[in-house]
This record gives sequence, structure tokens and C-alpha cells, in this order.
Amino acid sequence: MPGFPDTPDAARAMVLTGVRELEMQSFPIPELGPDDGLLRMEVCGICGSDYEQFNGHFSARFPVIPGHEPVGRIAALGERARERWDVEVGDLVSVEPGVRCGRCSQCLDGRQCSDGAGIGYTLTDRTPSLWGGYAEYLYLHRSTVMHRMPSDMPPRLAALYNPLGAGFAWAVNAPNLQVGQSVVVLGSGQRGICSIIAARAAGAGTIIATGLARDEHKLALAREFGADVTLVADADPVVERVLEATDGRGADVVIDVTPYATDPVSDAMKMARRGGTVVLAGLKGGRRVPEFNSDDIVTRHLNVKGVFGVDHESFVQAIETIRSARFPLERLHTHAFALEDAATAIDTLAGETGEPAVNVTIEPWL
Repeated sequence: MPGFPDTPDAARAMVLTGVRELEMQSFPIPELGPDDGLLRMEVCGICGSDYEQFNGHFSARFPVIPGHEPVGRIAALGERARERWDVEVGDLVSVEPGVRCGRCSQCLDGRQCSDGAGIGYTLTDRTPSLWGGYAEYLYLHRSTVMHRMPSDMPPRLAALYNPLGAGFAWAVNAPNLQVGQSVVVLGSGQRGICSIIAARAAGAGTIIATGLARDEHKLALAREFGADVTLVADADPVVERVLEATDGRGADVVIDVTPYATDPVSDAMKMARRGGTVVLAGLKGGRRVPEFNSDDIVTRHLNVKGVFGVDHESFVQAIETIRSARFPLERLHTHAFALEDAATAIDTLAGETGEPAVNVTIEPWL
């Protein structure tokens, strides 16, 4: 079977063994059959849900190798896998996190698989253990979906396929965004900024973004990537300002990508126009929305959509946008950490270290 000549017998990986407990472990490199493959990791992007997973607020299952934004080079391939994926050893690829079983009702209905081996969320006791991106190597199941990237593309740039895919999924495809429509993005983290990029690429009209006073660096990027108006959520009367910016009508589309904060959910209902669409994407760690008035939805004919994850078409749109070089996406990357510093990397993305972070990666060969 063709493969890198220097592939080792074992791979290091950071394993989440409990809440906020990451430890380095080693796992054997699996023997591959004709239908699977092996990825030599270059970069793993970090998502806000990694922080929630790390803190036990989401998918609290242990032990697991986190990391669902993997980019790497094909290290080994089975013959049928080579034909199916149309890749060669050495190709740079980004990998979609979902691995479908193809049998459960969710798969058959086109929804999230209930029995697959999701990258970053599958227990290490499921053979062959290397199911997450916080590792030197990643196992490629036969049902893996990947995208070949230009061989000379910087892996850090390629790793933006996931947050940008979320931008297209949440800001464009979920609300069926139309050319010229007004958009409000609540939250200016990497997925908020990527929602702005996607909305601008799709021909949105006025784009308004919010962020906290401590996140001026993010609001500056939001403006650079297409936000017409930026608001400081902990200083400005956001609902009032949005209504002013839309001549009292309200926004056609409002997307909440704020983590943990619950007030933006209620605000979103008030700033959307009658018959507008509110997309809820920010996980709140189980927190309830206080004083939530569902009558706003009923009397104003709002469309409210919950979104989680990224669909295949949105990944394709994201990768096409990265390839186009239309936007200076490399400006989003702020930090890279070695594998053993994964805990610090996660906290840095979440703002726990005081560093002005936007897009953060783990790179096992640093």
C-alpha cells in the first residue's frame, strides 16, 4: 500500500480524559484496508465548541481526542479509497468532521448521523482510536468526506474551511439570504466574522455586527471584511441602533453566534423585521434565556432556525471562496500552538488568557 516512507509505528495525541483534563498519549498507527486511509496532520483549527467540550458543557464523553477541523496530507491510502476520494499520497486535504454510518434513520433523512464516528467526538476505545485532530495522525474512515486543497496553499489558510463553512451555512443557506437583504451578526468571533464574509460574498446589503468593548480587534476585522456598522454590545443600545440603521424596519436576517450570552437571543427577536429570519447558532452552555417572550415570534411572523454544524454544500462554498483569494482570509489567523499546548490554545481562543485571538490552530509538528 503506498504511503509516506517515514510514517512511524505510533502517533501522539492529546486526549481529553475529563473536564479540563488533557494528557498526551500514544496510539498505534492502524493497519489499513483497501477502503480507508491515514492523514498526517498539519493543522487543526479550534472551534468555540472545543472550549465547551473541554469544560464539559457539550459532549462530555471521555476519553476522546478532540479536534474536528483537521487539515493534513494523505500519508497512506487503500486502493479503493484512492479511487473513491480521487487523491494521492502527499495531497493536502481538509476533512469534514461528520462520518456517516449510512444506515441509521438520521443518515437516511439527511440529518446528523447518530451512529457514525464523528471526528473529534469518538471515544478512543473505538478502534483504531485516532479519531480526532489533536494528534499527529488521523484515521480516515471509508465514509470520510474530504476536499483536496492546492498543494501550495498554507495549511493555516486551508483550515479556515470550517469556520467559513459555518458562515455560509448559518448566514446564507439557513436563512436563504437574498441579494440586497440586511443582515445583523451578533458576535464577532471567528464564526461571526466568517458569517460577515459569507453574507458579503452572497450579495447582502447592509451588514451590522456586534462585539464587546474588549474585542475591538475583532470589530476592526468585521469592518475590514464587510460590516457596514459595528456596535459595542456592552455600551451601545444595540436593538435601537439596528432599528435606526434599517430605517425602523428591522433586519431581514439576524444571526446569533455569541457563546454563553443569552440576552442576544431576546434582542434578535426585537431587531428582526416582521417576517424576518432569526438564526440561532451560539451555544449557551445550558443557560436559559430570561424573560423570553415567544409572542414576538408569533405576532411578528418571525422565522426562527436553530443550526448546528456545517452541511456539505456550505463546505464547498467556503473552499471555493478560499481558493478565489477574494478576501484576505489569512488576516483571521492569530495564534498557533504545539500539540502539547492544546489546553492553552483552547483557552486562548476563548479569551481566557487575555490574548486578542480570532483564529487559533494546533500544529503537531511545531
